[in-house]
Formats: sequence, C-alpha cells, structure tokens
Amino acid sequence: MRTWDLALSVEPGPPGEPVYRRIARVVAGDIQRGRLQPGERLSSTRVLAESLGVNRNTVVAAFDELHRQGWVDGRSTRGTFVASTLPPTALLPTSPPEPGFDLPPEAPGQRPAPRHPDLRLLLGGVPDLRLLPSRELARAYGRALRGSRGRRAVDYGDPQGSERLRIQLADFVSRTRGIRVSSDGICVVRGSQQGLYLLAKTLVSPGDVVAVEAVGYPPGWQAMRMAGATLAPIPVDHHGIDVDALGALCAVRRVRAVMVTPHHQYPTTVTLSAERRRQLLALAARHRILVIEDDYDFEYHYDGPPVLPLAADDPSAVVVYVATLSKTLAPGLRLGYVVAPPSVIRRVTNTRSWVDQQGDHVVEHAVAQLLEDGDLQRHTRRVRRIYLARRDCLIAALRERLPQLVVDPPSGGMAVWAHASGVDTTEWAARARDAGVVFQAGGSLTFDGAPTSFLRLGFAACSEPELWEAVGRMVASVPSGRTLGVQELP
Repeated sequence: MRTWDLALSVEPGPPGEPVYRRIARVVAGDIQRGRLQPGERLSSTRVLAESLGVNRNTVVAAFDELHRQGWVDGRSTRGTFVASTLPPTALLPTSPPEPGFDLPPEAPGQRPAPRHPDLRLLLGGVPDLRLLPSRELARAYGRALRGSRGRRAVDYGDPQGSERLRIQLADFVSRTRGIRVSSDGICVVRGSQQGLYLLAKTLVSPGDVVAVEAVGYPPGWQAMRMAGATLAPIPVDHHGIDVDALGALCAVRRVRAVMVTPHHQYPTTVTLSAERRRQLLALAARHRILVIEDDYDFEYHYDGPPVLPLAADDPSAVVVYVATLSKTLAPGLRLGYVVAPPSVIRRVTNTRSWVDQQGDHVVEHAVAQLLEDGDLQRHTRRVRRIYLARRDCLIAALRERLPQLVVDPPSGGMAVWAHASGVDTTEWAARARDAGVVFQAGGSLTFDGAPTSFLRLGFAACSEPELWEAVGRMVASVPSGRTLGVQELP
C-alpha cells in the first residue's frame, strides 16, 4: 500500500548534538507514542531529507542509528520499516489519551445496526438496498459531474440546496402530497434528522416547551433537547396524538412547538384522525404553536388513498414539513428536505450555512436527474409493490408462528407495531439479536424508557423467505417461562 510522506518536526537539541541524532530521537519518539506502528514503512531518505532541508546522508545516518538501537529493520530495496519487535525500552500507549480539559456530560449517540448476510434486520425505516436502482443512479451521477455543471456541483454552493433539485421537489410535493410550494420554500438537508436539528436550533430557544408524542421518535426528541428545549410528552392512542391533552398543556404552559408523525405515527403506525387534525391545526393557530410534521415514509401507503399531510391544508401557516428520500433510495445518500414559508427557510438556511455550509450538490443533481427522467417515480412504484407483499408476508408469518402476538396490518409504512402480552420485549430483543434477528423493543421508544410489551418489526429490508426465517428466529428466542404462546417450527 502506498503511504503518505512522513511529516517530522525536528526541534533544536542540546548544543553540539548532531542533526542525525536529533532526527533519530524524533522518529524513535513517534514510535514510542504509537504514531508509527510496527511494520509501517517510513518515507525514503531522499523524500525525508527534502522535507527537513538536510543532506540525504544525514537522514541515512539517522536511519542507521535507529537500526542500531532496534527501532527499525534494516534498509532494503523495499524501504525502511518500523521494527516488528521493538526494544524493551519502548512503552507504546495502550489506549488513547484522556483530554487535558473538562468535558460536559456526554450526549447519547446512535449507531446503525450492522448489515451482514446472516443478520435479519426487522427494523422499521430500513430499506432493502438490493432494490436500489444502481444503474440509473450511476448514470445520473455521471451526468451530474460532466461539463460546467459538474464543476459547479463540486464548488461551494447554495446552503439551501441545489435549485434544480428544489424545483423538482416543489413539483413532487405538490403532485403527491398536495402541498403548494415554490423552490424558495424548500431547504434540502442531509436527511430528515438534520432537518429536525436545524429546525430546533433555528426556531426553538433554551427553555421553550416542545410537546412530543409520548411513544415516538427518540432522535427527534434529542434534537430538541440539544437546542435546550423542555420536552412534554403527550399520550398517543388509536387515533394518534391526544389533542385534548395537548390543549390542557397549553392552558397551563406556553408551548412553543409540537412534533408529530400524523400519517403513520412513529412507532404505532396509526393515522391521526380527521377530527384531531382539524383540532390540532386550530389549536396551533390559536396559540401560535409551531407544528413540526415529520412525514418519514409517505411514499409507502398500501390500503386506500393516502392521507395528505397537515401541511397540505394549513391556512394559518403553522406547519413546517420535514421529509426524506432516504427511505426511497438509500440512507447513506443523506437526502431530506424541509418545506416551510420562505421566511422560515431563509432562517433555517442561515443556520445550516454555519453548521454544514452546504449539502452534497453532486448527489442533489443526480437525484434531480432521476426525478426529471422519471426513474425515481418508477422505482418508487416498484418498491411500493414489493414492500406491500413483504408486509403481508410478515403478518402471515407472525400469525402462523406467533399466533398470540397481536398485530394488525398497518395501512402503510415499513413496520408493524405488535403487542406481546406477558413478555418483556426488551429481554426478547436482546435474546433475538443473539439469535441473528434485530427488532426494536417498545421500551426504547417510550418517553420515560419504561419497558413495555410492545415491539416494532420492520419488513422492508428482508425478502419474503428472509422474513419467514426471521420470525423463526424470534420464535426460538422468546424468553423462557413467559406466557406468550408459540407454535414450534416444523
């Protein structure tokens, strides 16, 4: 493997100390502190002499001294390497050093579940990357990088996002979601999570009360907390968020914002009823509350016509709409968007310019190309059919193998919300992971983190045979001594 040239800083040593010994001492010190690892190749004597501004023979003498002391192996035609067996005096660091300054409390982070062939991911919101239209995307990337447009795409650009993509998204949300907006009312972001973070930093001040769904999306909650918000959980039932409870909160506290997932509530999958939608918009208008609508999987609606977003019927302009293309294409592309009045978008864009400067305009141009060519539309229709079949497959597998698991087919989305009476689903999720299947225990999605007998099972990332196999692994990992009745696999 080709290595980078080694940068050394050789400070003046004791009076009369030869330069080659100072060089040898610096290299030996870098080996001792772990900067240079055993077996690593050093820069050539010529390159190192040029970078240090010394005669090449001086560096040759330094390497000879290092060899004599046992720090490097003898020079050969392949180069000079750090010795595999170091001198007994070498005290390599065993762990990274601790910082020499005080640290604030550590904020929780999140890591994606690893993908490997033997692991079955029943995680909602995780698409099947095997369905990615790779050929069309590669062609769109190539076109995005050609000519003067390609040069502009890799230069500093508009932090609001590529205007080309924003024009396409404006048409997209108008046709598919009923939201009337121009390109000035859209900010392209690196996924919906960044959109939520930017909204929090832009529109929420420390101490503001933000109402959230009591069973909901923890990363969104954390985005609000990082802006200094005080969160207030609101109950969720079979009709969505309890607007009467939100109204009662507004009667005693000044509520700045409310975060909702009205189309397919995260994680219960229920749709906010028409009556509650009207109540929520009226309440928000009366109290001047910001409504953050996280519409994370609108594309995947299977039964009957989709329910249009709150933002589609918002005469008081209280709704800011956040959505993503990650579920349609791939999460690694990090592509989402925020829809709001232009005055809001300008402020979000200004915040973004200090946090991220801009998005990946090459990706943005490539996805704009997919939209212009109709490739993304065709891909979405194809994947929707596949995910519908997988939803039905998972429901059938659960009803056959785990008949006492209460689960109703969701009208849309990429996951089901199931009730396992008498079972600690946190323990079950841990045992299932050891058995090679990953799903979310309901306790990880409750505001207070209390264990529940609910679990969230995604179906998008697995083929139909893989879903049957995953349910079989769930059966084998049910905590012993629990009351959940299961049927043995044949």
